[in-house]
Amino acid sequence: MPENSVLFSLLVEACFDHSAKINSTTSLFTAAVGIKQKETVDKMVRKFLSCNFNVMLFHYDGIVDAWKDLDWASNVVHVSAANQTKWWFAKRFLHPDIVAEYSHIFLWDEDLGVDNFDPDRYLSIVKEEGLEISQPALDVEKSEVHHAITARWSNATVHRRAKPGSNSKGCNSESEYPPCTGWVELMVPVFSRAAWRCIWYMIQKDLNHAWGLDILFGYCAQGDRTKNVGVVDAEYVVHYAFPTFGENTGNQDPSEPNPRTEVRRHSFREYKIFRKRWQIAAKEDESWVDPYPGSLNISMI
Repeated sequence: MPENSVLFSLLVEACFDHSAKINSTTSLFTAAVGIKQKETVDKMVRKFLSCNFNVMLFHYDGIVDAWKDLDWASNVVHVSAANQTKWWFAKRFLHPDIVAEYSHIFLWDEDLGVDNFDPDRYLSIVKEEGLEISQPALDVEKSEVHHAITARWSNATVHRRAKPGSNSKGCNSESEYPPCTGWVELMVPVFSRAAWRCIWYMIQKDLNHAWGLDILFGYCAQGDRTKNVGVVDAEYVVHYAFPTFGENTGNQDPSEPNPRTEVRRHSFREYKIFRKRWQIAAKEDESWVDPYPGSLNISMI
């Protein structure tokens, strides 16, 4: 076929009525969601739809019908598979060729507050700053912050490295490795089209939690990760840190392993597998020159 003869879009259209004018979009918002966080997700989706984003929701609890009472439900794409992570969904449903129409891919968790976040302003900043991989900063007063680099700087538009301090875990102005610089967190990343094509191929199909992937995001930054990866302070979110997998139901037998602990153990096992694969591949490919040697030797756990 001739080049560009087929275009892909995730815009939801009625197959029998094309009379309504469809808003064009250049970006895609995706999130892994469960019905327990319906209210939070509703606010997120409305925010992105108001800026003419296409939206795709990954239902990890297998519940879809319970969302139909929301007026936007028929205008977004729903994908359902029980007990799967957003990285599992992303590997199977966000192939770079399928999402090539979009300039940016938002791949977020469900537990985020967006009262102080505007998608259009965010993308304007990202483009102006030349960020290929980014995330909104976290409101330090209301969020669970795991890494200093994600904390919002007041009176700043963007920052690209952790501010030295009590929670910086040794980061300073000379630091060259994640999570001090060239890094964003797995829960709320935003990728350019070019960065996503690289990231997608890096995702391991059998390692669902993707631990360790964020350490290597910088390899997909289309250049210097200390410049092309950053955290946007001007548009920020709240991270509520609601548990998704391994949530305690309250009826757990005390003699049984804690589900949340088991999820973390499994995630760490996956991380070790991922790290080993990368190290073996890097060693065996004699033609490849590692721009950031030793990245996966850094402890992030």
